[in-house]
Amino acid sequence: MDILLFLGISLVAVILLTLLRQELPELAVLLSTVVGVIILLKLVGRLTELISAFEYLAAKAQINEVYLETLFKVMGVAYLAGFGGQICRDAGEGALALKLELAGKIIILFLAVPIMVAILEMVLRIF
Repeated sequence: MDILLFLGISLVAVILLTLLRQELPELAVLLSTVVGVIILLKLVGRLTELISAFEYLAAKAQINEVYLETLFKVMGVAYLAGFGGQICRDAGEGALALKLELAGKIIILFLAVPIMVAILEMVLRIF
């Protein structure tokens, strides 16, 4: 099970981070970031399987590929903004974390505009 691997990596990292934060807090932030990136890289294979499954379902449902691509972009921005925000918080930069997350939300809103327009056009055609 992959979760046991992630749990083990995280527990070792937490122990090391606890020790490092007392003496070398700047290295603790770096270690936390590296461990987070390692976990994300280990998940890339699973993400490609998930994307393939969504593409299959979208093809079966005859959903326009543009909408699926937009959904993937929105999910990517959301996860990256959250991950980056947490790194900023770990470094003691809460204000920067909030700004990064706000930027992510604005980018998501911008990405969603074509879908909102398509939904509005569909509603107007119904009436």
